[in-house]
Amino acid sequence: MKDRGVGFRGHGGGPLRGVVEKPKDFKGTGKRLLLYLKPYTLLLIVVIGFAVSATIFNVLAPKILGKATTKIFQGVMERILHIPNAHIDFSYILKILLTVGVLYALNAIFMYIQQYIMAGISQGTVKRLRSEVMDKLTKLPLRFYDNRTYGEVLSRVTNDIDMISTTLNQSLIQLITSFVAIVGTVFMMLTISPMLTLITIIILPLSVGIVSFLVKRSQKYFRERQKSLGVLNGHVEEMFGGLPVIKAYNKEEDSIEKFRKLNERLYDASWKAQFISGITMPLMRFVSNLGYVIVAVTGGIMVTKRAIELGDVQAFIQYSNQFTRPISQVANIMNMIQSTIAAAERVFEILDEEEEVPDGENAIELQKARGNIDFENVYFSYRPDRKLIEDLTIHIRSGQTIAIVGPTGAGKTTLVNLLMRFYDVQKGEILIDDIDIRDIKRDNLRRIFGMVLQDTWLFYGTIKENIAYGKDGATDEEIVKAAKMAQAHHFIMALPGGYGAFINEEASNISQGEKQLITIARAFIANPDILILDEATSNVDTFTEKHIQKAMKNLMKGRTSFVIAHRLSTIRDADNILVMREGRIVEQGRHEELLSRGGFYRELYRSQFLGLDI
Repeated sequence: MKDRGVGFRGHGGGPLRGVVEKPKDFKGTGKRLLLYLKPYTLLLIVVIGFAVSATIFNVLAPKILGKATTKIFQGVMERILHIPNAHIDFSYILKILLTVGVLYALNAIFMYIQQYIMAGISQGTVKRLRSEVMDKLTKLPLRFYDNRTYGEVLSRVTNDIDMISTTLNQSLIQLITSFVAIVGTVFMMLTISPMLTLITIIILPLSVGIVSFLVKRSQKYFRERQKSLGVLNGHVEEMFGGLPVIKAYNKEEDSIEKFRKLNERLYDASWKAQFISGITMPLMRFVSNLGYVIVAVTGGIMVTKRAIELGDVQAFIQYSNQFTRPISQVANIMNMIQSTIAAAERVFEILDEEEEVPDGENAIELQKARGNIDFENVYFSYRPDRKLIEDLTIHIRSGQTIAIVGPTGAGKTTLVNLLMRFYDVQKGEILIDDIDIRDIKRDNLRRIFGMVLQDTWLFYGTIKENIAYGKDGATDEEIVKAAKMAQAHHFIMALPGGYGAFINEEASNISQGEKQLITIARAFIANPDILILDEATSNVDTFTEKHIQKAMKNLMKGRTSFVIAHRLSTIRDADNILVMREGRIVEQGRHEELLSRGGFYRELYRSQFLGLDI
């Protein structure tokens, strides 16, 4: 997961990012992201109107409030000077306070309305974006996932889209209001005193210079902190994940020592980063307070010379405080927008990925497949520089059980991937019942097959729901029958809740063998035309395997079945055994026939059962 930048608090309360991601094409990606806001154009105009109005109310209030201070000061001075009929006009002050109260109330109401509308706009936009991404992910070929980790894809769907949501909801409007606040505040300060305004603006570069200096100095420490944190988290995850192995080899001390070094490195980087973060606010406040002192002293002198009123000095001090805050906000928001555009680029990269080849206009649906399968001169390679399957021709008749064996990397699983159209052949063709599989609708083609893989996959939910995943509208009777056929019924009933027992997100509350039995039950209930079994009994004990093999024979009757096997004992009764080596079928035949030939299959068999080298 890429670093999003770790912030510290600067003047005005906004995070000053230590690390800011820069997009490759800020302008192009920004325009594309704004297109998602096009359906909300009228609402956005309303939002901007409310936001600008709220900011104007907020800018007007200090100067009006200053008039009350001036009136009080005048009344007090008149009394001190014993001027006849001297008094403080509280009715006037009350009107001022009511006016200011109305302005602040309108500010709050308008801000609430614009936030309410903007929340709907941002969430509607992100909902559409998230839906497009999820829809896209289901249409991407397996090669997309082969080249990326699940964590990277998940980061784009969650973290990157969340960042876009936050920016649309908060930063976009805040950027506009900050600009309005800067312009409005400068205008109001100029109406009070051009000299005091000049003093405030002269002090500003000092604040900006301090922030820039600290950000540059802190950048490497924030990067180091994120890097160290990632390495430390990885070590902790590895340590707890492999705790039995660590204990078995008495490596606890080594693991703790490695953790100590990583923790020390993280502490060093974090201390430096936090130190810089800690001194930023005091320095910014010192500069701000310095500005307030200069403004107050200068303003006081001007009041004594009757060049300005006391209330105006009070208002000006408020404006000078308001002036620095939106400037800091604009700087922070621009950094956040840069990171957001970079996040949007990663999301758009997914949306721009080449999808699976769509079904042709004349693609057909098979209601029932007989199961005749032909591979004709098939060529396929994952990489242009390395051949995998070349000039492969196989003819399989309906109802046959075909076993596929060979060493790792021979192309066994690739053969199944091509059959299911997870990948398309690059040359040649694959036919089912004399129909090219590229002429069959993809979803219909995959419904023909039932798969049980060595790597089990169960989702968070009940065991009943996981078995029923193989068939829409499956009844309770069908689920129980499938579980019994898969030899899973007994262990399911022993669990608290039986078929209603929940499988947790990692499926760690049941054993690997029990997971395998549930996936086999899922295949039973699907009742497919063609079966694919990829080392389907590798995680169960020998006793249970025998029962499953018996049940599978019943399921496989009358169906074409592919069995990818490493344990050659499981394929003795196969109608045809395909022996693969470096993408080619080097031998094929029945078990006894292949053994009698004394070829590569016999070498595999001898190495497995007699412990001899090939």
